[in-house]
Amino acid sequence: MALPLPTGLTPPEVAFLCEMELVSVIPRQRLEGLKLLGGNIPPLTPPYRTPLPLWLALLLKRQRRANIFPPPWLSPHSLDSILALETSTPHFSPSPPLPYTSRSRNPTSPPFLTDDATAAASPDTLPYHWLETGEMLLEAAGDDIPEADTVRRLMRDLREVRMAKMRAGVEVLEGGREVKMNGVGGMEVCEGRAFIGGVVDGLRRIGAGREMGRREMEAEEREGRGGGFGGRDGEGEDDDDEMEL
Repeated sequence: MALPLPTGLTPPEVAFLCEMELVSVIPRQRLEGLKLLGGNIPPLTPPYRTPLPLWLALLLKRQRRANIFPPPWLSPHSLDSILALETSTPHFSPSPPLPYTSRSRNPTSPPFLTDDATAAASPDTLPYHWLETGEMLLEAAGDDIPEADTVRRLMRDLREVRMAKMRAGVEVLEGGREVKMNGVGGMEVCEGRAFIGGVVDGLRRIGAGREMGRREMEAEEREGRGGGFGGRDGEGEDDDDEMEL
């Protein structure tokens, strides 16, 4: 019998979707273009930068055919400013705006984004897959990232601050209010789903217990009022019998 699947995406599945994000590479040699399901890859000519899917960029990096140009937000200066913003406000740092396609007026959504929302995004914004992208690039292309150790430390601090902010935001659920998740990344949603889901289930059980207790108290009060009236009616009938005698 097959085991039940967990609700939502698992961390490996989120990381797999992240590999479709675009990053810029600087080829070391000429490479022919490719025709893929996600679109055509143009020919690579050094030393011109070309946006490629993350999985292909990592493959070329491991084969020493290209260097990866880190996205603008993956730098000590940008991460430091984003961390300062995260610690000074209860809200999450803004995400890059979703671009609109030419064929429709509906915006594309992660992970099918153009490079202006990923590889060429503003340096003061975090993309949807910022955590997975940063960890993959630091692991496979750490030599292409300036001050990689500082970037790794800032990403760890940024992750802790944002997760603490998510846990603090769950406290308002007890009062029946909503939690704003604007700016939260894909892996952060995946990691916080179990915690937030457990809190919501616990609040639901507490609310159901309170509602059941309230209904029982109302039922007891109705029975008490009904018994009191019945007792008085019985006493009135006894008085009538005595008067007839």
